[in-house]
Amino acid sequence: MKSFRECLWFNTSERVEFINITQKVQELVDKSGIKEGLCLVNAMHITASVFINDNESGLHKDFKVWLEELAPHEPTSKYLHNLTLEDNADAHLKRQIMGREIVVAITKGKLDFGPWEQIFYGEFDGQRRKRVLVKIIGE
Repeated sequence: MKSFRECLWFNTSERVEFINITQKVQELVDKSGIKEGLCLVNAMHITASVFINDNESGLHKDFKVWLEELAPHEPTSKYLHNLTLEDNADAHLKRQIMGREIVVAITKGKLDFGPWEQIFYGEFDGQRRKRVLVKIIGE
Protein backbone atom coordinates (compact mmCIF):
# COMPACT_ATOMS: atom_id res chain seq x y z
CA MET A 1 0.00 0.00 0.00
CA LYS A 2 1.19 3.52 -0.84
CA SER A 3 0.69 6.69 1.17
CA PHE A 4 0.74 10.32 0.01
CA ARG A 5 0.49 13.51 2.11
CA GLU A 6 0.29 17.14 1.12
CA CYS A 7 -1.25 20.33 2.52
CA LEU A 8 -3.39 22.95 0.87
CA TRP A 9 -3.07 26.48 2.27
CA PHE A 10 -5.77 29.14 2.46
CA ASN A 11 -5.87 32.79 3.51
CA THR A 12 -9.41 34.01 2.98
CA SER A 13 -10.35 37.64 2.44
CA GLU A 14 -13.57 37.25 4.46
CA ARG A 15 -14.18 36.02 8.00
CA VAL A 16 -16.61 33.34 6.74
CA GLU A 17 -16.12 31.71 3.34
CA PHE A 18 -16.77 28.45 1.54
CA ILE A 19 -14.23 27.39 -1.09
CA ASN A 20 -14.72 24.52 -3.52
CA ILE A 21 -11.51 22.47 -3.30
CA THR A 22 -12.65 19.44 -5.31
CA GLN A 23 -10.33 20.08 -8.26
CA LYS A 24 -7.31 20.71 -6.00
CA VAL A 25 -7.95 17.44 -4.16
CA GLN A 26 -8.34 15.53 -7.45
CA GLU A 27 -5.03 17.00 -8.63
CA LEU A 28 -3.39 15.58 -5.51
CA VAL A 29 -4.99 12.18 -6.17
CA ASP A 30 -3.50 12.36 -9.69
CA LYS A 31 -0.10 13.36 -8.26
CA SER A 32 -0.20 10.48 -5.77
CA GLY A 33 -0.56 7.86 -8.51
CA ILE A 34 -3.01 5.94 -6.32
CA LYS A 35 -5.78 4.33 -8.37
CA GLU A 36 -7.76 2.49 -5.64
CA GLY A 37 -7.91 3.73 -2.08
CA LEU A 38 -9.13 6.44 0.24
CA CYS A 39 -8.59 10.18 0.44
CA LEU A 40 -8.82 11.99 3.78
CA VAL A 41 -9.25 15.76 3.66
CA ASN A 42 -8.88 17.36 7.09
CA ALA A 43 -9.07 20.97 8.26
CA MET A 44 -6.04 21.44 10.49
CA HIS A 45 -7.48 24.43 12.38
CA ILE A 46 -10.23 24.40 14.99
CA THR A 47 -12.12 27.27 13.38
CA ALA A 48 -12.29 25.75 9.88
CA SER A 49 -14.12 22.84 8.33
CA VAL A 50 -14.08 20.44 5.41
CA PHE A 51 -17.40 19.07 4.18
CA ILE A 52 -19.14 17.56 1.17
CA ASN A 53 -22.25 19.09 -0.34
CA ASP A 54 -23.74 20.68 -3.46
CA ASN A 55 -21.91 23.49 -5.27
CA GLU A 56 -24.91 25.81 -5.30
CA SER A 57 -24.54 29.45 -4.25
CA GLY A 58 -28.01 29.69 -2.68
CA LEU A 59 -27.24 26.72 -0.45
CA HIS A 60 -23.95 28.30 0.63
CA LYS A 61 -25.75 31.53 1.54
CA ASP A 62 -28.27 29.42 3.47
CA PHE A 63 -25.39 27.77 5.36
CA LYS A 64 -24.00 31.17 6.34
CA VAL A 65 -27.38 32.46 7.54
CA TRP A 66 -28.20 29.23 9.39
CA LEU A 67 -24.80 29.05 11.09
CA GLU A 68 -24.99 32.69 12.13
CA GLU A 69 -28.42 32.05 13.65
CA LEU A 70 -27.09 29.05 15.57
CA ALA A 71 -23.85 30.69 16.71
CA PRO A 72 -23.87 34.44 16.11
CA HIS A 73 -20.52 36.22 16.11
CA GLU A 74 -21.92 39.25 17.98
CA PRO A 75 -22.06 40.01 20.79
CA THR A 76 -18.67 38.43 21.38
CA SER A 77 -19.08 39.02 25.13
CA LYS A 78 -21.72 36.29 25.36
CA TYR A 79 -19.12 33.52 24.99
CA LEU A 80 -16.90 32.38 27.86
CA HIS A 81 -14.17 31.39 25.38
CA ASN A 82 -13.87 35.02 24.35
CA LEU A 83 -12.83 35.94 27.90
CA THR A 84 -9.39 34.57 26.87
CA LEU A 85 -8.97 37.67 24.65
CA GLU A 86 -10.26 35.80 21.60
CA ASP A 87 -13.33 36.80 19.61
CA ASN A 88 -13.86 33.55 17.73
CA ALA A 89 -15.98 31.31 19.98
CA ASP A 90 -18.68 31.30 17.32
CA ALA A 91 -16.16 29.97 14.77
CA HIS A 92 -15.38 26.99 17.01
CA LEU A 93 -19.10 26.19 17.27
CA LYS A 94 -19.66 26.57 13.51
CA ARG A 95 -16.77 24.21 12.81
CA GLN A 96 -18.26 21.66 15.21
CA ILE A 97 -21.50 21.72 13.23
CA MET A 98 -19.93 21.55 9.75
CA GLY A 99 -17.32 18.93 10.61
CA ARG A 100 -13.59 18.44 10.70
CA GLU A 101 -12.89 16.12 7.78
CA ILE A 102 -14.21 13.97 4.98
CA VAL A 103 -13.12 10.67 3.45
CA VAL A 104 -13.76 9.92 -0.22
CA ALA A 105 -13.17 6.63 -2.00
CA ILE A 106 -10.78 6.63 -4.95
CA THR A 107 -11.84 4.40 -7.83
CA LYS A 108 -9.82 4.12 -11.06
CA GLY A 109 -7.81 7.17 -10.00
CA LYS A 110 -10.81 9.46 -9.48
CA LEU A 111 -12.65 10.73 -6.43
CA ASP A 112 -15.76 8.55 -6.26
CA PHE A 113 -18.70 10.90 -5.56
CA GLY A 114 -22.45 10.66 -5.55
CA PRO A 115 -24.47 13.03 -7.73
CA TRP A 116 -23.71 16.73 -7.16
CA GLU A 117 -21.15 16.05 -4.40
CA GLN A 118 -18.18 18.42 -4.13
CA ILE A 119 -15.57 19.05 -1.41
CA PHE A 120 -15.54 22.41 0.38
CA TYR A 121 -13.24 24.21 2.76
CA GLY A 122 -15.32 26.17 5.26
CA GLU A 123 -13.65 29.12 6.98
CA PHE A 124 -15.28 30.65 10.07
CA ASP A 125 -12.48 32.86 11.45
CA GLY A 126 -10.63 33.88 8.33
CA GLN A 127 -8.19 36.46 7.11
CA ARG A 128 -5.18 34.49 8.26
CA ARG A 129 -3.23 31.55 6.84
CA LYS A 130 -4.59 28.06 7.52
CA ARG A 131 -3.99 24.60 6.11
CA VAL A 132 -5.90 21.52 5.06
CA LEU A 133 -4.24 18.10 5.16
CA VAL A 134 -4.83 15.72 2.26
CA LYS A 135 -3.77 12.14 3.04
CA ILE A 136 -4.22 9.48 0.37
CA ILE A 137 -3.70 5.76 0.93
CA GLY A 138 -4.13 2.84 -1.43
CA GLU A 139 -2.57 1.19 -4.44
